[in-house]
Amino acid sequence: MQTNAQPPEAGPAIDQPAIDRSATDPPPPAPDPSGRGSRLGSLGSRYALVGVWVAMAVVYLAIMPDKFARTTSIQAIFGSQQLLVFLAMAALSTLVVGEFDLSVASVMGIAATIIAALNGRHGVDIWLACLVAVLAATACGAVNAFFVVVLRVPSLVVTLGTGTLAIGIAKLLAGSGAVSIIPDDAFRDLTQYGVLGMPVSFWYGLVLVAAFAYVCSCTPLGRHLMFVGASREVARLAGIRVNRIRAGSYLTAGFLAGLAGVVLVSSVGGFNPTDAATYLLPTLAAVFLSTAVVQPGQFNAIGTIISIYVLETGIFGLQLLGLSGWIQDVFYGGGLVFAVALATLVRRHSTTA
Repeated sequence: MQTNAQPPEAGPAIDQPAIDRSATDPPPPAPDPSGRGSRLGSLGSRYALVGVWVAMAVVYLAIMPDKFARTTSIQAIFGSQQLLVFLAMAALSTLVVGEFDLSVASVMGIAATIIAALNGRHGVDIWLACLVAVLAATACGAVNAFFVVVLRVPSLVVTLGTGTLAIGIAKLLAGSGAVSIIPDDAFRDLTQYGVLGMPVSFWYGLVLVAAFAYVCSCTPLGRHLMFVGASREVARLAGIRVNRIRAGSYLTAGFLAGLAGVVLVSSVGGFNPTDAATYLLPTLAAVFLSTAVVQPGQFNAIGTIISIYVLETGIFGLQLLGLSGWIQDVFYGGGLVFAVALATLVRRHSTTA
C-alpha cells in the first residue's frame, strides 16, 4: 500500500532580536570646542619645512659651532641667493597660472651676456646696456607667449626650445669663454652696497617677494591669477581674460629674468653663457618646494624664498663638513624630486578630502 508522506509544514518565521552595536562600538571622539587641534594641524602642515630648517641649523651648530655660528656664515647663506630669488619669482610668474617656463635661466643668461658684451666689448654705457638687456629678455617672454598662448604649442616644448636658442645666441655674442664689463663702482654698488650687514640686493629680493605675495593674495589680479591656475575653463566662463593673463605671465617672467641678469653682472662683473643652464635646477627645486610650506599644495612667493634658504643652509653646512663639488647637484636634484613628489601628494590629498 502506497502512502503519500506530507512534508512537515514550515513553522512561523522567528524574528532574530536586533543586536545593539552601539554598546560595543567605540564612542566617537569628542569635538574640540576650542579648535586647538585643528589649528595645530594646520600650522604643522604649513610650517613643517621651517621646523626642518631650524632642526638642520641646530644640528650644524652642534657639530661645528666654531664654523657655523659665525656672522660670515649667516652672510654667506642669506647674502648669496638674491639671483636665485629673482629667477624663482620669474618661474613662479608662470607656474601660478598653470604654465611652465624652462627658459628663465637661459633668458637670464642672454641678458647678462648682452650687458657684458655691449659694455665690455663695444663700450656702450652700462645703464643703456642694462636697458637693452631687460628689453631683450622681455621680448623672449613675448616669443614664449606667442607660441604657447596664440599658437597653442605646449609650454614645455616651447620654453625648452627658446631656452636652448637663447643659450646659443648668448654664446654667439660672447664668442669664446666669458665676457666682462668695464669696472664701474656705481654699477657694482647697485647690488653690493652693504645695508645692515647684507648686500643691498638681498633687500631687493625681499621687496620683490613681498610685492609678489601681496599681488597674489590681496588684489583682484592675484585672485584672477589663482583662478586661471586652478581651472582655465571655469575662469573663462567667469569672464576672466584667460589668454591675456597667460601672456602677461610670460612677459613678467622674461622681465624678471632680465633683472636677474642685471643682478648677476653687477655682482660678479661678467658672465659665461655656458653657466646659464646650471641655474635652472635650483630655481625649480625652490619653487616646487614652496608647495609644502605656507600654502600647502599651492605655488607661493613666501614659501619659495623660505625654500631657497632651506636648501642653501643644507648645502652650506655640508660644504663646511668637507662635502664639496658634487653635493650641490645631489642636494638640488634630490630636493627637486622630493618637492615634486610632495606637491603631488598634497594636491591628491586636497582633491580627495
